Amino acid sequence: MVDKKNKDHIENDSSYKALKVNAGISQPPSINPNIAERLKNRKRKMYSVEDYIKGILDGNMSILSQAITLVESSKFEHQKIAQEIIERCLPYSGKSTRIGITGVPGAGKSTFIEAFGKHVTSMGHKLAVLAIDPSSERTKGSILGDKTRMEELAVDPLAYIRPSPSAGSLGGVARKTRESLILCEAAGFDTILIETVGVGQSETAVHSMVDFFLLIQIAGAGDELQGIKRGIMEMADAIAINKCDGSNITKAQLARVQFENALHLFPLSPSQWSPKVLSCSSIESTGIDVIWDTIMDYCKHTHENNYFETRRSEQAKYWMYETIHEQLRDNFYHNNEIKSMIPDFENKVLNDEMSSFIAAYKLLNTYYDEVKKGDD
Repeated sequence: MVDKKNKDHIENDSSYKALKVNAGISQPPSINPNIAERLKNRKRKMYSVEDYIKGILDGNMSILSQAITLVESSKFEHQKIAQEIIERCLPYSGKSTRIGITGVPGAGKSTFIEAFGKHVTSMGHKLAVLAIDPSSERTKGSILGDKTRMEELAVDPLAYIRPSPSAGSLGGVARKTRESLILCEAAGFDTILIETVGVGQSETAVHSMVDFFLLIQIAGAGDELQGIKRGIMEMADAIAINKCDGSNITKAQLARVQFENALHLFPLSPSQWSPKVLSCSSIESTGIDVIWDTIMDYCKHTHENNYFETRRSEQAKYWMYETIHEQLRDNFYHNNEIKSMIPDFENKVLNDEMSSFIAAYKLLNTYYDEVKKGDD
């Protein structure tokens, strides 16, 4: 007969004299309840727009970080303040060298950025790193762990690292990366690195906000044919074969030749710049100086033929239209009438009572009618 009080641990029943299992102790909460309550009640100091502007222009990293948080916030009241801050900072922006860095996961982007960043700051440049971390489709959360890989750069007084979640944005960058870039420039950073999420073949958005686009590759990533298939290679101003060290040197040099052969098949870009293929080792910090010199050569080349200014103007126009698209999408989904109708239309689509296209058209027509009522 088993004791009922021991039903969860049958081995502790008196029938099993040879066995004895301790019940253990109850686990303490993962967060100290006293600290949690204290943090909950503590209100962060709210700055005025003037305070934010002064702090950013003075190079106050704490205020810069809070301003970027406002820019990334989806709250209407935060967005209103953020847009004013961006507008006020705009005259102080545009003086940096903007570098986009992308590559497949595992190519060593974060390790490369630390080695590259230390080289940049060693020359007296102020460096800001905007690292974009992929957000989970299930939980919507992000690890934001890029900063932990850059331990030495994170404590460099001339460097600022800001990890941000992609928050479902396509193109490898966060929705507010361009605005964050403007604030960093206003804070006095003359070199901006944007590290993308590393999704491989669809990172087009970052190309539309940087001056120089660097693609990090590793040996064994593919031959010439694979290189031709990857549309992202057409956007690269240089390709760096990383992890060229130890027993991997021969493979890295072979990969370099393969990528050079692939690039010869691409037409010359509007900048009239022939993309370079370089090799480097982030761990041994070899080849990093050559990559920096290549970026400087590119900037000099595009300044001389006026492509640099032309490209920046095209980028500004591009982001005007992207902002219009974003605002229209947000306005549609925040419309009260649309929000009340969407669940019913979703059920009809799921139950095959209505096609996806008809549902979309009806929702859009309702939205247009609502807009017309507002105009009247």
